[in-house]
Amino acid sequence: MNAPIGHYQYDAVDRDFLASRIEEFADQVGRRLSGALTEDEFKPFRLMNGLYLQLHAYMLRIAIPYGTLDSRQMRMLAEIARVHDRDYGHFTTRQNIQFNWIKLEETPEILRKLASVDMHAIQTSGNCIRNVTSDQFAGAAADELLDPRIHAEILRQWSTLHPEFTFLPRKFKIAISGSPQDRVAARFHDIGLVTRPGADGKPLFRIFVGGGLGRTPFVGKEIFDSVPEEDLLMTLEAIIRVYNAHGRRDNIYKARIKVLVEALGIEAYRAAVLAELAQMDRAHYRLTPEMVGAIRARFASPVLDAPADAAARLEADRRRDAAFDRWVHANTHPHRAPGFIAVTVSLKPTGGSPGDATSAQMDRLADLADSHSFGELRITHMQNIVLAHVRQDRLFALWSELREIGLGTPNVSRIGDIIACPGLDYCALANARSIPIARKLSARFGDVALQEEIGVLRVNISGCINACGHHHAGHIGLLGVDKRGEEFFQITLGGRSDEKAAIGEILGPALREDETVDAIARIVDRYLSLRDMGESFLDTLSRLGDAPFKEAAYEAA
Repeated sequence: MNAPIGHYQYDAVDRDFLASRIEEFADQVGRRLSGALTEDEFKPFRLMNGLYLQLHAYMLRIAIPYGTLDSRQMRMLAEIARVHDRDYGHFTTRQNIQFNWIKLEETPEILRKLASVDMHAIQTSGNCIRNVTSDQFAGAAADELLDPRIHAEILRQWSTLHPEFTFLPRKFKIAISGSPQDRVAARFHDIGLVTRPGADGKPLFRIFVGGGLGRTPFVGKEIFDSVPEEDLLMTLEAIIRVYNAHGRRDNIYKARIKVLVEALGIEAYRAAVLAELAQMDRAHYRLTPEMVGAIRARFASPVLDAPADAAARLEADRRRDAAFDRWVHANTHPHRAPGFIAVTVSLKPTGGSPGDATSAQMDRLADLADSHSFGELRITHMQNIVLAHVRQDRLFALWSELREIGLGTPNVSRIGDIIACPGLDYCALANARSIPIARKLSARFGDVALQEEIGVLRVNISGCINACGHHHAGHIGLLGVDKRGEEFFQITLGGRSDEKAAIGEILGPALREDETVDAIARIVDRYLSLRDMGESFLDTLSRLGDAPFKEAAYEAA
């Protein structure tokens, strides 16, 4: 079998580590099942292995480092869904996958199956550095300055079981974009890295700290604007050391780095980091070209060779089929290689549950990755899947096959491309169910011509203030709240997660579910009636303010 494309190739050291970790956890599971460990005693062990206890069952969160999978790994996820869950999995905004109906006694077997394809669930929970996320078009995007998967892998290896950062004040999230275009919501992370060109042509890193959502949302602040590759690890280590030393541990709600940065101010935080850097041995932390090259060599790169007429054949297919043309317009992204294109497969079918995929769909996606994209798949932080290297002359065939499995919806970045957490259907922390209202909104705006007319408009839904659905960052955000035992939704407008990152503003009082769906419809209708030629929803909102949309939302309340 050829080496899988797109991500770091494990060696004997990696596999031995996973095997020993699994056997250790299997012993802990056995002691919990026998009663030798109470649930409270077992909790820190299971969290270190990605296992949560939710409303109805255990949930296992599996790591997909920087969102990249190969086809054999996707087939294993399909097997786990089929054999150990209820025949589906939920892809998350952290580029991971969650299985919500796991039996505790089966977790060691599941982890062994994952290890057989070089996967695990380490650092997907707990107060540690979580899965490092990356640009879903890494290695393919035309505007890329460097392939961020290489540096995400370096950060993964650096952070895994880091002795100083195993028990941070709170969970810690890092994202990296290899392009000046922020496709990773960098400014809403504890640390966000965005690449920019240096004067000598070498990429530099802009570093943002203190971003995050939840009950106290903040847009991250730029702490450094020109960090060279060789100083990346040392700089990140210093930033996290300051947080580890001074972050609050007496209050879980005030323990994130965003609270510390806000309390100190970015200038004082930068000064503390510079003081830390001054004490560190630069030679010890220096990320040399040889080190980066050694990691890059562990990635297998596809040979991108397309026929000279590939683009012309794609254009002919688009002229011949209007439905295909609409899908190409919404669901593809320019590729760096002539004759290729990157494809986003929407996991948001009309009326469906955002981010969910059945075992049959996972198996077929693995097959399509083999036949159309060198066996490689990417999970996006928007809860979709990318096939990054598709020949343009084969795009029509891919689209036809995606339609057969219900994954050919042309709605990426449209109102039907809803981001949502699992909500009260699964999560013990939630106040409201995210999935039913997502399905209703998806059905309400299911007409693809209407979605095309509306244009780019992101809807994000969170079932509680912890904001796992990133509602603060949605152009339209919905937050589930509990009012005397009844589910309501608070509407926010104007959030965004790109280079102009902003937190959505609350529009007014929370509404019941059906009232909320109707209110969103009126907001969209008002936008369509007020927009100038070519204006996006955010453009119109910026020009007019929220008053006309508030009037529309509450006119029937």
